[in-house]
Amino acid sequence: MPDKMKKMQKCLQKITEDHQNYRLTPETCTNEQQLPDIRENAGTMVEAEIIGRAEEKLEILARLSGSASEHTTFVPIWGFGGIGKSTLARSVYNHPEFEKHSRVWIYVSQIFDLKKIGNTIISQLSRQQSQQILDLHSINIRLQELLAEKKNALIILDDLWEKRPSQLEELKSMLKQGKGCKVMVVVTTRDEGIANEISTVQPYNLPQLSDEMCWEIMRQKSKFETRDDKEWLEPIGKDIAKKCKGVALAAQSLGHILKSKSYGEWNSVRTNHIWNLSTSTDASSGHEVLGSLLLSYNLMPPYLKLFFAYCAILPKGRKMNKYKLIHQWIALGFMEPSSIFSNWQLGESYIMQLLECMTWCMTSQGQSWLTNLT
Repeated sequence: MPDKMKKMQKCLQKITEDHQNYRLTPETCTNEQQLPDIRENAGTMVEAEIIGRAEEKLEILARLSGSASEHTTFVPIWGFGGIGKSTLARSVYNHPEFEKHSRVWIYVSQIFDLKKIGNTIISQLSRQQSQQILDLHSINIRLQELLAEKKNALIILDDLWEKRPSQLEELKSMLKQGKGCKVMVVVTTRDEGIANEISTVQPYNLPQLSDEMCWEIMRQKSKFETRDDKEWLEPIGKDIAKKCKGVALAAQSLGHILKSKSYGEWNSVRTNHIWNLSTSTDASSGHEVLGSLLLSYNLMPPYLKLFFAYCAILPKGRKMNKYKLIHQWIALGFMEPSSIFSNWQLGESYIMQLLECMTWCMTSQGQSWLTNLT
């Protein structure tokens, strides 16, 4: 298995060198259907139970409903990566209060493209794959027509990084097109400055989870209540939960990893030297590495690291049919021969493990469709 990973690294390095040497540039054709590299439909993902965010959800709902005089309301949720901004936004998106609203979910990402955002909103509002509109003026006209047809609309702009005031103002203007339609926009971002710039009401700074909530998440993910040794593990688990620093993603990841670990391994996680590593605390950099997430990766079985690495080269937000994914793994020779399980059964097992690791998320389109979260 280590040899396979080394070969994969060399292959990726060769691709990078060829890209640089031959000065390859990405091209797109507007007539071709593009595979989404954004989490456009994250709002329709199968939603796991959300722990410890009931008050926060009520606060966002109150800010959305409390601006009755505004035709378009922008409510930003800001905080550092992994704290649960997108999860909270998805909880708002799926709230019964908005069942009869026209709902749109857009993953904006670090690549800010007003035309792409506008076309995505048009596509989701019209509920059909429409022809891409190439100029902003025509996009605004079409948005005005669509929003005018709607009584209420909820739009989620997930993971906004754009800082230029002029671009943010254009984005706000784009969503103020619908006369007679109340548009509510929830924005998630890591940057307080962006939140202040785009908001029409007080931005919401999402607080860290309490240590107790992190422990509750770990208990759930590790299936703690089914263990015979939980009496001895609980104090260790609570110590580990404190090291999650209030980050939901860290607690989820560690909880899954600890599910199959012994008492000694739980204790090793608690005392691991990784907790002492210095990490970046600049939430806007996007490069902060929490010790808990690094530890979760290090504790993965070697075979699962290979599949995790494969997922990492796919665009974040990429939708993939799991059957095609397994076929690719088999073709690449990733599957170790087994006298008990077929390659197909092994592939199914690996996908389930990646789902539990939060590497993939099952979509509501069916049990065969996955969305990459790495």
